Amino acid sequence: MPACTISPTDRRRQVRLVGNDLIKHYGKKRYYSVDEVKRANQRQKIDIDFVCWSHASFNSHQDFDDFHRSIGETCNYVSMKSDMLSSVSTASDTSWFDVDLSWLQFPDIDFSLFDFIDF
Repeated sequence: MPACTISPTDRRRQVRLVGNDLIKHYGKKRYYSVDEVKRANQRQKIDIDFVCWSHASFNSHQDFDDFHRSIGETCNYVSMKSDMLSSVSTASDTSWFDVDLSWLQFPDIDFSLFDFIDF
């Protein structure tokens, strides 16, 4: 877990803000480049301490790892992406339905960790 912890409510807000910005500027994509996510973070005024959460949500695993290696940080992509996904899919909170995430794929997550998904 990164030192820059973020509450589930703030994660949900950040996914919505950055995700909507990415769609508006670059269209729907499976992954966005590091530069595209950086620009979306800047446009949405995401605090520098929390931008890594956007990268976990919208970059490929390889891009995320390469970016963090280049800046000398170590963050766990799968853990962070899992946290971001769980923040927009809690069974007790239906407000996540306002966020259209149907286009966003979370390919590196073991979905068996989430009991709310029926297989």
